[in-house]
Amino acid sequence: MYWDGFTAMERDVRAVVCDPRWAQLPPPARAHTLAQRALVTPDGSRWLFGAYARWYRLDRVDGRWHLSAPPVHPAIRTGARPQPPDVAIPPALIPSGPDFAYDRGSTQAFVGPDVPQEITERLRALLLAHRVLQREDYPLGDSVYREIFARDVASTVAAVWGTIMWCAYAPAFDGNEVMLSMFGEFLARPLPGDDWVRWLPMGSLDALVALYAERMRSGARQAGLRLAGLMAETAAVLRADPRFRPRADALIAMAEPLRTRPWLDRDAIPGGAVRQAWLARCPPNLVPATLSEWAPGEHFRHTFYDLVEALGYTAARRLDPRAVAASLLAADVAGVCGMSEPAWAAPGGSRTAQVVTTLYSWMDDELRQALYLALTDPAHPLRGCWPADGQLPPGLVPPDRGTAAALLGSAYATGLAWCALTGTPAPSEGFAVCSAVVKCLIHQRDDPRPQQAPERRRDLDESGSWLFETSNSDISPLPPL
Repeated sequence: MYWDGFTAMERDVRAVVCDPRWAQLPPPARAHTLAQRALVTPDGSRWLFGAYARWYRLDRVDGRWHLSAPPVHPAIRTGARPQPPDVAIPPALIPSGPDFAYDRGSTQAFVGPDVPQEITERLRALLLAHRVLQREDYPLGDSVYREIFARDVASTVAAVWGTIMWCAYAPAFDGNEVMLSMFGEFLARPLPGDDWVRWLPMGSLDALVALYAERMRSGARQAGLRLAGLMAETAAVLRADPRFRPRADALIAMAEPLRTRPWLDRDAIPGGAVRQAWLARCPPNLVPATLSEWAPGEHFRHTFYDLVEALGYTAARRLDPRAVAASLLAADVAGVCGMSEPAWAAPGGSRTAQVVTTLYSWMDDELRQALYLALTDPAHPLRGCWPADGQLPPGLVPPDRGTAAALLGSAYATGLAWCALTGTPAPSEGFAVCSAVVKCLIHQRDDPRPQQAPERRRDLDESGSWLFETSNSDISPLPPL
């Protein structure tokens, strides 16, 4: 048995922060308590377990603490020793207490492990109950859902769909996923992707709130409150799956209070501040679930942290998960933005240069170096991590389905995060790394269904034909998502 400094310090910090007396300590005392539990590794790196119950690494170049998944090599972890840092700990790194109670759920995508049948059946019941409502009472209006759904679809259907997409950690879905198929008759065009995976965009809280706010502003308060209640009810169904749970809990906390206090947004509606009012209702222990809404840079850091953790299995293969993650990020950036010339990083250069310049400020120096080398040096070993002919290198192939699903989910979430941060449109055909990971899951995507599954109701078509043709012949073709 060996002493693991990272495990020991994490356990110690958790015990201190979860103690009721932590909230009563003044900020200087909290900072001092945390500093006494910082670590230094044999290479001189300083580490701190802090806010959001995650590790931070002190960058010796810029002097800033960066969110960074901890090392997994036993020699580094056993060689770590407690040592207070020689720089002040920023207030943002000091845990508040509730942030340590955050349930991160699962980083798996919806390819491989299916959405459980009990969830899909409850969602089906919600759709059946709300699809019959009059479109005149629940119009799509000018919302983004007009580009997704047919003209005669009520906003109640869009509310269920939008809740699913916003609550999903990484909305990459199996092309055969039952939960998507039940929306087939409502869609105006095929979803982006192919036979294997539907690469869907990150859900928008703005779009969800707009459905509710439009009804409230128009005077149809009961319809607006019903939409908010439907979002909360849908989220309550979804939270049974850990891939939805964190954001589902946050959405319930934002929308559910309107059931008993319908006047909550009265002052926010006229000024168009409903989204801010909803986010303000999110309790401290669920705030991390909403990072993508108000802190895109921090959201990118956290998804990249998830990606490094998902690549933890590569450490046993004598690879550094952090360096591998940076290389895979480089592969996706190059795939989306293109590689122009060797001097792509020149000031005012290519789109790739602009994207990387933005990402640099959210990464520590070690990761910046790895990203730069993977992009600029075709002969560097990091370039060997890139997919070739649509396949992952043998050394990166996940050992099992669960690990592959976690890698796919974290890689897709990271891709959507850096696209949102840099203003880059996410590719409708998927990112290069994600597409390569899917190849590891193609033959083991679907969970077995019970032998005597209940007979499907014919009210919602699951034939799958909607994936390849529009649902209404009178709808003019629309450009791809």
